[in-house]
Amino acid sequence: MTRTAPSTASGAQPGPDRDHPAAVVLDGVHKRYGDTHAVDGVSLTVPCGEFFGLVGPNGAGKTTLVEIMEGQRKADSGTVNVLGGSPWPRNAALLPRLGVQTQSSAFFVRLTAREHLRTVAALYRTDDAAAERALASVGLTEHGDTRVGDLSGGRRQRLAIASALVHEPELIFLDEPTAALDPQARRDLWHVLRELKGEGRTIIYTTHHLDEAEALCDRVAIIVDGSIAALDSPARLIAGSNPTTRLLIPPGRLDAARAREIDGVDRVTEEPDALVLETLESGRVLSTIDQLIGLQGVQTRTASLEDVYLTLTGANNGPPQP
Repeated sequence: MTRTAPSTASGAQPGPDRDHPAAVVLDGVHKRYGDTHAVDGVSLTVPCGEFFGLVGPNGAGKTTLVEIMEGQRKADSGTVNVLGGSPWPRNAALLPRLGVQTQSSAFFVRLTAREHLRTVAALYRTDDAAAERALASVGLTEHGDTRVGDLSGGRRQRLAIASALVHEPELIFLDEPTAALDPQARRDLWHVLRELKGEGRTIIYTTHHLDEAEALCDRVAIIVDGSIAALDSPARLIAGSNPTTRLLIPPGRLDAARAREIDGVDRVTEEPDALVLETLESGRVLSTIDQLIGLQGVQTRTASLEDVYLTLTGANNGPPQP
């Protein structure tokens, strides 16, 4: 299948300047496993202070790419620069400057949340005050004396992030931090992530939740088959995609044949729970619908980052799975 990226895609990535030097610079990075190109010529620059998202289907190469940045894997070719140095071979001087949260973060489950963070702080040769700051930064101070094994899933995820922050790193890698959380816990964690963003920390973030990437990230790279299919701010990626607006009308309110006669309607489809009108002129069409049946119950759907994602990864694959 031929993929057509939005016009603002991979070429639109501003380089670092004096106010925002580069935290990460990748140039022509390749990684193969046998005949599989896990990372296929990736080049990108992440300025300091940016909240940078990586999204893509399972097996697209996101994890391998992040592990190369973290220094856990060696690239077959290309150059990798993280905070001014090479992360491979394992760079001991670089490690204290990085914070890493993974989907399978390890915990001292018999310790309290506070004891766990104090232990992690000690490993980085920082003090108990740093542990308290990290605990407060993720809103867990009042749960500090709760055993890790008794924390809810959402609070454990917060603790995992606190563990990555306890030594106050310059660059933070967050891998699916909201995976498997219920909607309320996920939204609560969004608040924590926005605060991190507000502090100006550099964050490289992988997620399968496209609404999350759209809400949180300054820029997003969509990875397909080991390559960058699109890279830009969520707003620009969306603006460069399909501008069609979908109007959802409750069943029985408007006949499909009559809907097709409305000036400005490009397509009409009947779904079980709505009559869907697609248009490039939503204002004019909505005005006509208002005159015909009123607007009560009518919903408007504009393009989102998920639409861009599905276009680039293939709509037949369905939405990304957590």
